[in-house]
Amino acid sequence: MPRKIRVLVGKPGLDGHDRGAKVVAAALRDAGMEVIYTGLHQSPAQIVEAAVQEDVDVVALSVLSGAHMTLFPEVFGIMKERGIGDRLLTGGGIIPPDDMESLASSGIGRLFGPGSSTQDIAAYIRVWFKQHTGEEPFAAPPAPTVAPRMPSLSDAEHAALHPRPARPAAKRAAAKQTARKKSAAKKRVVAKKKAAAKPKSAKRKPAKRSTPKRKPVKRSAPKRKPAKRPAKPKRAARPKRPARKAKRR
Repeated sequence: MPRKIRVLVGKPGLDGHDRGAKVVAAALRDAGMEVIYTGLHQSPAQIVEAAVQEDVDVVALSVLSGAHMTLFPEVFGIMKERGIGDRLLTGGGIIPPDDMESLASSGIGRLFGPGSSTQDIAAYIRVWFKQHTGEEPFAAPPAPTVAPRMPSLSDAEHAALHPRPARPAAKRAAAKQTARKKSAAKKRVVAKKKAAAKPKSAKRKPAKRSTPKRKPVKRSAPKRKPAKRPAKPKRAARPKRPARKAKRR
């Protein structure tokens, strides 16, 4: 009977970017494997201890910090010390091809760089599991195919496929008249609400008097005669000058 492959995904060191590790873990889970994710900032000893306790078949490391030449050999050495050196140690990250070859020569499995397909990772793990254990790995059933969606119809095509029954002229006229009455009643209700909402003026009209008002009598002041000015004194007449005698030549 096929059994599920148990995979542990770890993030060793101070690398804080785990989006790729989560994507790979989700892809392996969808492929029918049991995945354990240890989280960020794990030491090599913590990762190996979790692999021993969970009894996993594969240990996958995600290293983006550039310390792959230190972390992979250290984890592999601790795995040998704890007696699980026969398990697969694989992983990925930003690793140059030369470093991949040197790590593979030391007994570490295939490593995957940026842009690798998750299907290739799952296929590689299945092939390794079948070759080293002789068991048939469990494979998830294929995803159900989704039926193609019908294209949306335009208004004209929808009207042609689903024609509306024609109403007689009398019913159309009655419907229009009913709509007019409803709109008129609605307008009246709105007008009443507006009139009721208007505030009343605070000014009050003066009360009417029983007796009519008396008109004020205009009294004119007595006219005063202007005072007479004193007459100016007449000037004395000047004496006439004596006529001059003509000079003889």
